[in-house]
Amino acid sequence: MTAKLSKSISLPGLYKLGMEKPKGFEGNARKTTLGFKVGGNLRSAVDLKRGPEPSENGRQLASLMKTANWRTLYKEPEEELEVKEEDLVPRNMRQPRLSPAWLKHEKQVLRWYGFFQESVSERADENARYRHVYIMYFMEDGTVGINEPKVENSGMPQGNFLKRQKVIKEDGMQLGPDDFQIGQEICIVGHTFHICGCDRYTRWFFEENGLELADDETMPVDTWQVNYRIRKARDHGGMPLTKGVMADKALFRALGGIPPVDKKFAQFLLNDRKVLRFKAYWDDHTPYGARIYLVLHYYLADNTCEINESFCRNSGRAVWPVFMKRGPLHKSNFVNGVPGMLSAEAPRYLPEDLKVGSSINVWGRNVVLYDCDDFTRTFYQDYLGLDQFEGRIDVSEKPLTHTKLLPPPHTGVGKEEDSLLNCTMIQPKPPKIDLERMLVHGSEALRFECKMINGEPEDELRRLCISFYPADGELSAFEVPVRNSGHMGGRFSEKRMTKNPATGEHFKLADLFVGQVITLAAQPLQIIRADERCLQFLEARPEEFPYADPVACSKRLLPLADTAEMQDPAGIHPDHLKDLAAEAGIAMVDHEIITLLRSFGVPGETGSDQPKVIGPKVLECAQK
Repeated sequence: MTAKLSKSISLPGLYKLGMEKPKGFEGNARKTTLGFKVGGNLRSAVDLKRGPEPSENGRQLASLMKTANWRTLYKEPEEELEVKEEDLVPRNMRQPRLSPAWLKHEKQVLRWYGFFQESVSERADENARYRHVYIMYFMEDGTVGINEPKVENSGMPQGNFLKRQKVIKEDGMQLGPDDFQIGQEICIVGHTFHICGCDRYTRWFFEENGLELADDETMPVDTWQVNYRIRKARDHGGMPLTKGVMADKALFRALGGIPPVDKKFAQFLLNDRKVLRFKAYWDDHTPYGARIYLVLHYYLADNTCEINESFCRNSGRAVWPVFMKRGPLHKSNFVNGVPGMLSAEAPRYLPEDLKVGSSINVWGRNVVLYDCDDFTRTFYQDYLGLDQFEGRIDVSEKPLTHTKLLPPPHTGVGKEEDSLLNCTMIQPKPPKIDLERMLVHGSEALRFECKMINGEPEDELRRLCISFYPADGELSAFEVPVRNSGHMGGRFSEKRMTKNPATGEHFKLADLFVGQVITLAAQPLQIIRADERCLQFLEARPEEFPYADPVACSKRLLPLADTAEMQDPAGIHPDHLKDLAAEAGIAMVDHEIITLLRSFGVPGETGSDQPKVIGPKVLECAQK
């Protein structure tokens, strides 16, 4: 204890503690008269060899020794340790940086499915059995366990085939996951197992490690397993009874006084007057054969079929509609070589065998079903969950197109309509005339004056009068005679239906207006004016001729409403108005200017001045 105290308090003058009481100590203890002195001069040994001055901490510790329980009052401060992240995790939850296999792969099991073959002796129906097993490889310790599913009444001990343990291969190495491959064989404890597949986790585990496994194989089934499944299905009522058993049951019911149930009669009562109707066709590939359209009736009352032919008008066939009389329709037909010879009955066609879009065999003829009626579609949807309309086949024949020769071009003699009738008829008839149009417009002739613009100096003064006849749409042109012009006046183009080279169709009234350039007899002609009767005729029909509609012409000038010229009540010159419209991007023809002058124009101040268009009136009409 003295040594411990001297280690904690390094003061040379305190080595006398324990040999005499501290100075100034007064207690209740009895005073002693025994004194103890050390031989030698302590002053020379201790006091003369002074050490360093005591520290403040040493003085405080020395002051604590005045009391008897100074040891319990003093406690050395503990060192402050650095707190690390791993110190915050409880000890029972800490994991090492490199996890061992028993921790990293805890509860991870790779499962493989396989079988091994075992010979069977003293059995006439089988000589070997395939025993199915599943192999489990535990990743945490590398052990292997093999289990065999138990089969009821198998006669063999099944269950745990190999207890969980480490398996050593023939080369002395331990069996690992890489030794299991689908489609290969592996030898374990003297048995050869064929690996056929694995579970989803095992396949995922190999894919995560960059290894690919083959596809699963089908597990083989031996004769005993097939017979066992049949017996279990028969015991649980999963297989129908044989005809012999059914006959015996009916016999015992009859002996017991219960009349036998007539299935055919019950079917007749439930399905009487219910018939499935299909539309079909048969392609007869024999010489002079063709496609024959049929109607198939399937009677649900007795499962019989009837097929009738469906003829079109003037088909050239005899009106005997029966293709097959009503009776059972077998999938395969044959005739016995000896009359009265017994043979197995071929299977019949049932409702589930008749599907739209498929074909059936009718006594060697391939009949294709392409449509059905609404009752048949409803029947299949309600009882079989099949929509027959999805397989419908479009059997409509494409219209025949014949190459038609174009009529020869018109020679120019006579009318084109008369020449065309000679090409279409052996005894041509005169073309029909629109009597209503002729009676209404029989006396009308719309005249336009035009000039030649072919660029020839001698043709600049030539004037022509074009007459358009609304009664029949014909056109004629006459040249106005001018004295000493060098050109003889008279007929320039006879009255006839004339084609417009610009459109390729006959001239219409809409193609003729003031300012238009037309080609007539290979000469370009520009219409410069029309007579009063023509203008009145056009203005009376604004829907057919919009250039003569004052309202439509005025609405085209709405973009010029803010210009000063249009606001001037004195009017605007027609040429200036046309220039303003062109600057605003409005292309106006001369006939529209004439229409505006006739509706909103005023004469000039003098007889020689041109009339003007009143702009405010035009804008007022356009804004209505």
